[in-house]
Amino acid sequence: MRDMKDVRDMIRMDPRDVEFYGTVKVGERGQIVIPSQARKAFDIKPGDLLLVVSPPMMDAVALIKAEIVKELIEKMNRGLAGSDKRMRSTPASRARK
Repeated sequence: MRDMKDVRDMIRMDPRDVEFYGTVKVGERGQIVIPSQARKAFDIKPGDLLLVVSPPMMDAVALIKAEIVKELIEKMNRGLAGSDKRMRSTPASRARK
């Protein structure tokens, strides 16, 4: 499973490191078929929810599994909750009470 570090690395990628999976044609309804090698490489299965994003400063479209973003947000929330607890137990915060 890929994490947000992989997404950040993708945005800063060297063109020589790009994996080419083939070409796709956009259908009349705007649909594309993700090549099977890409689906296998990224463990994309039928029913998976993908976010369609445009990386900063790139004229491109990227697909990110929604579960990766959800996991990142959960980690951030846990980190914020932990920092809130730590802030409440500092000497300065106790002095304000």
